[in-house]
Amino acid sequence: MNAEIIAVGSELLTPQRIDTNSLWLTDQLNELGVEVVTKIVAGDDRARLSVHLAAALARSDMVLITGGLGPTEDDVTRDAVAVTLGRKLEFRQDICDIIEARFKRMSRTMAEINRRQAFVIEGAGVLDNDRGTAPGLWLESEGRLVVLLPGPPNEMKAMFSGQCRAKLVARLPALAIRTLQLRVAGMPESDVDQLIAPVYTQYTNPVTTILAAPSDIQIHLRARCETAYEASRLVAELGDRIRVLLGDRIYSDNGASLEATVGALLRARGATVCVAESATGGALAERLTSVAGSSDYFVGGFLTYTDRMKMDLLGVSPALLAEHTAVSEPVAQAMAEGARARTGAGYGVSVTGVAGPERGTDDAPVGTIIIGVASAGNAAARRFRFLGDRGRVRALAAQTALDMLRRKLLA
Repeated sequence: MNAEIIAVGSELLTPQRIDTNSLWLTDQLNELGVEVVTKIVAGDDRARLSVHLAAALARSDMVLITGGLGPTEDDVTRDAVAVTLGRKLEFRQDICDIIEARFKRMSRTMAEINRRQAFVIEGAGVLDNDRGTAPGLWLESEGRLVVLLPGPPNEMKAMFSGQCRAKLVARLPALAIRTLQLRVAGMPESDVDQLIAPVYTQYTNPVTTILAAPSDIQIHLRARCETAYEASRLVAELGDRIRVLLGDRIYSDNGASLEATVGALLRARGATVCVAESATGGALAERLTSVAGSSDYFVGGFLTYTDRMKMDLLGVSPALLAEHTAVSEPVAQAMAEGARARTGAGYGVSVTGVAGPERGTDDAPVGTIIIGVASAGNAAARRFRFLGDRGRVRALAAQTALDMLRRKLLA
């Protein structure tokens, strides 16, 4: 079965509020074998919400609507659903009594407008709300299911888990959804797709989705089958075929971030790392220390934006800087070695370059990044050119530095 989710609330169309209900509901429905095919965020407008609901019912087996069940005039969900289904709203005194009793328990008097929450769409089953005043509704129309849930996440989650889940299990066919997420570093999205498309296009189940972020590609595989075993087998089969093509470019197959993957490698080897940053301004250290327990392997770092700081803190030779400039492989290598020597870390990683948007040269145009990695008796540096604004160049630099360290640890 397929489902659609409509999150109602004009506040969700602003930068200040984010719809998290649909993410949670999607996870719950997927566990039951239900595929969420569309999500909509709709403002508090009866006519628009009615149009969205009618379209969803024409496409999908079930529609879950969150929000808009409050007592005020801008809470329009009940009205819009009733109009769409051609049903009346009926006042229920028993529900009104429950709402009023809740207010009394809080030593408050129920406002008259709260009576609006006691109106029930004709033919609907009522979903009790033990955490708020807005009851949910469960409706069936021409073989389609419509579920109305309150907007506050704590109320919505309790209502779905305590009442809706069991109802859905009783009516759903036995289906299972299993997923696999492969994360790739060091390749652009187009190159990844060109390499693996001949394999994944052979499958309609699992479905493959490729998501791109700076220097981080995510490959999501999703299988839906009658049994969890068969779904797991299919995603594993396709995943193995993709692994053969991408090799060590895949840094995670469980959704873990690159910094978490690097941290796990360092911890497994009993190794430590330090950083020396210029162009990234501390972004590399921030990534490494964002992982809980990173004190097990992260020793510290140096933020050396000027030549003087590179000389004073890292011991980079003035002659080396004069001959090659700060944006060069020899200096990046010396920075990594200097950081390692001063901290006693097993590995040193350095980043220098021109993040932009100005100060580029013919030899080092904007976007030039040099990354150095040093270990006992071995140090090397590589030059990269990243395109984009300052933020993107810095993000790509930090990601690439982490990937270079990962490959060094694997080697």
